[in-house]
Amino acid sequence: MPIHLKRLISDLIARRPGKAFDVDDPRLAVAALMFHVISVDGRVTPHEVSRWEEELARRFSLSIADARALAEAGRAAELETADPASFTGRLQRNFGRAERLDVVRALWGLVLTDGAVQEFEDAAVWRIAELLGIDARDRMMLRKEVEGDLEEAALRAAEDGR
Repeated sequence: MPIHLKRLISDLIARRPGKAFDVDDPRLAVAALMFHVISVDGRVTPHEVSRWEEELARRFSLSIADARALAEAGRAAELETADPASFTGRLQRNFGRAERLDVVRALWGLVLTDGAVQEFEDAAVWRIAELLGIDARDRMMLRKEVEGDLEEAALRAAEDGR
C-alpha cells in the first residue's frame, strides 16, 4: 500500500468521532512534543512508542485506544510542523508553570526510556523547556529526579525478582 494512502487512512481513523483532537487542543501539543523528543535521534523503538502511549493515557485519563489515536494525531502534527515552538506556544497559553514542569518531566521520562540520553534528545528537551519558560536549573533538576525514579524502580524490580 502506498505511503500516502496509509497516511490518509490513519488520518481518517484519527478523525473518527470521539477520537478527533483539535489543532488547538493542548493534549495534541503535548503528544507532538513527546513524539518530537522520541524521534529526534532518527529512530523510534516499539518500547518508546509503548511508553509514550502509556504516558498519554495516564496523563489525560484516556483509554489506550484513545491514547493511541492521540499519539498518531501528535505524530502527524509534529511531522507536518516540525517546529516545537508552534506547540509550546499553546502550552504557554493553556498550562500553568507546574503543568509545564510536568511536561518537561515527562519528556525526560521518555528520553530515558532506553537508558541513555543522546545529544539530540538532550538538545530537544533543552529547547522545549526553554520555549516553555523552564530555566536550565529546573530542567536539570527534573532530569535528575527522573533518573532517580528510574533507578529506584529498577532496584524494586530487581528485589521483586529475587
